[in-house]
Amino acid sequence: MSLEFLSGLADLPSPIPGLPEGVRYYPGLIGRRRQEVLRVAVAEAVKTAPFYIPRMPRSGKSMSVQMTNMGPLGWLTDKEKGYRYEPRHPVTGAPWPPMPPLLLEMWDWLTAWPAPPEACLVNYYGPHAKMGAHQDRDEEAIDAPVLSVSLGDSARFRLGGLKRSDPSRHLLLHSGDVLILEGPSRMRFHGIERVLGGSSGLLPEGGRINLTLRRVTLA
Repeated sequence: MSLEFLSGLADLPSPIPGLPEGVRYYPGLIGRRRQEVLRVAVAEAVKTAPFYIPRMPRSGKSMSVQMTNMGPLGWLTDKEKGYRYEPRHPVTGAPWPPMPPLLLEMWDWLTAWPAPPEACLVNYYGPHAKMGAHQDRDEEAIDAPVLSVSLGDSARFRLGGLKRSDPSRHLLLHSGDVLILEGPSRMRFHGIERVLGGSSGLLPEGGRINLTLRRVTLA
């Protein structure tokens, strides 16, 4: 059952069972109509906050994803200053565009966190892009959940443990899927191993967009 039918109800849908405590996975939660709403919202945001290629700290190596942000703060990485949050686009110097209301509603509905998200990291994965296993640990509000929305082509998602050496499992994330890491799983290592090109027609140019909502500062 998709978000179109559930968003007006008080009760949350049941996530997929069998995952570790603190990992909530809702396949197909966002129906096609609202996927289109988010696609258009991202396209509008990119007009004022264009995608750019981030670079790794120290080495300055370019990442394979393209990145931008929505919301009061945006997550950045480069060789000079490393991982951090900033209120302005690193290329244009302009403030980040606001998050679409649908994402804010989803945050309230699915997390019930007492403060709104402050950053929506927008990653665009082309056919050969990937994201190595990492933890989301650059936030002051480290107890707040991380909510992730998949749009476009499917991707092989790696879910690890609290240590890089822990065993991992894999999920195939499709367009409209929602994944939440919270509580004891908030600091799990995770990443994208590959994108299945041509598996969705949502994005005219193909590829995958991942929207990651985060609370950055303490409420």
